[in-house]
Amino acid sequence: MLILYRLIINVVCLFAPIILKIRIHKQKEDKNRYKEKLCIIKKKKPQGKLVWFHAASVGELLSIVPLLGKLEKIKEIKSILLTTNTLSSSKIFEKKIKSKKIIHQFFPFDKDIFAKKFLNHWLPNLVIFVESEIWPNFILNIKNRKIPLVLLNARITTKTYLRWKKIPNFAKSIFDSFDICLSQNKETEKYLTNFGVKKIKNLGNLKFSSPASLSSDKLDKNILKIFHYKKIWCATSTHVGEEIFCGKTHIELKKRLKNVILIIIPRHIHRIDEIVKELNKMNLKIHLHTNKSKFNSNIDIYLVDTFGETQKFFNISKSVFLGGSLINHGGQNPIEPTRMGCSIYHGPHINNFKEVYSYLAFFNISKKINTINNLKKFLLKDLSSKEKESKKLKKQINSIGQSILKNIYLEIKKFIVNKK
Repeated sequence: MLILYRLIINVVCLFAPIILKIRIHKQKEDKNRYKEKLCIIKKKKPQGKLVWFHAASVGELLSIVPLLGKLEKIKEIKSILLTTNTLSSSKIFEKKIKSKKIIHQFFPFDKDIFAKKFLNHWLPNLVIFVESEIWPNFILNIKNRKIPLVLLNARITTKTYLRWKKIPNFAKSIFDSFDICLSQNKETEKYLTNFGVKKIKNLGNLKFSSPASLSSDKLDKNILKIFHYKKIWCATSTHVGEEIFCGKTHIELKKRLKNVILIIIPRHIHRIDEIVKELNKMNLKIHLHTNKSKFNSNIDIYLVDTFGETQKFFNISKSVFLGGSLINHGGQNPIEPTRMGCSIYHGPHINNFKEVYSYLAFFNISKKINTINNLKKFLLKDLSSKEKESKKLKKQINSIGQSILKNIYLEIKKFIVNKK
């Protein structure tokens, strides 16, 4: 299987320069740094112990920011190399990470010769792959050099597990290369055990410890003034039919509450015109986020028709309905709005994040809803309560996150301190 995998990667790499040029044209790659993905390295390796983290994109990067902050203070670590795959993650790195001790590079294609060249250049003393980043050529080369290798915040879905299960011997050789796997849930722990991983610890999801928001994640002051006296709830990542469900719920809320407003953030903004038509049929007054004309204070729905601004609206919402859950889509990750102190509501279809939801339900943070009346009842209680409930929730989540962070930090530290 390894021979076939390497053959496929080598073929892909023949076309890599063309692929990268096309992506540069689409503004999906950094035109000044794209050669890093072809393992053309311009930066020199600093002297001393180097720890290498690899995180795929923005979500994984943000999840390790607090951990990086703690590790950079360890005197034995002279530098930290952080690799990611995406342009967006490199921009987040520039905003969030100011330490001169941390170097960013783009992760090269998983070609055997690239893996050897990369490791020869950076000579890491410890390698940490985050979540689902499984790259066979790099992993096997790291193992052959006897460099400690950690899978951090490991996450394997049922779908991924079933794919790997079709090639059991290859899967075992790859996953058994990790010195330790720190899983984020029991499901992943079970799957890793089935792959023959000898050392696994389920320490919880590191994303609970990541920053609640970026400093740039603030709404325009004029918009904040508009929302100031409103009772706000949010429906995000909504799919077909879910906007209607939330619209009907909002009509019921209006019968009991004054100054209540619903923010809808659809999963796919190309559906905006369709959503507007549906809500207009219900006689709901709508304002589009991109509409800079004067805001009518009597609007019912604030419809977000842009990408990448979700956190800004979590900041001002007390309650959040997460879409993709009333339909058989698998749900959305609830951690981000939870860290903002929001109460979470979802439908029955949450297979992609069922353990996270179960964990939040245990602390009475998330609740499953099946009917409009069901959601209305919870929202009436939330929107009638005082701000202190939100602050209490934030404090609770922060406590959970800090406990997870501390335990993971102590595990990683074992590979660094007093090691030659």
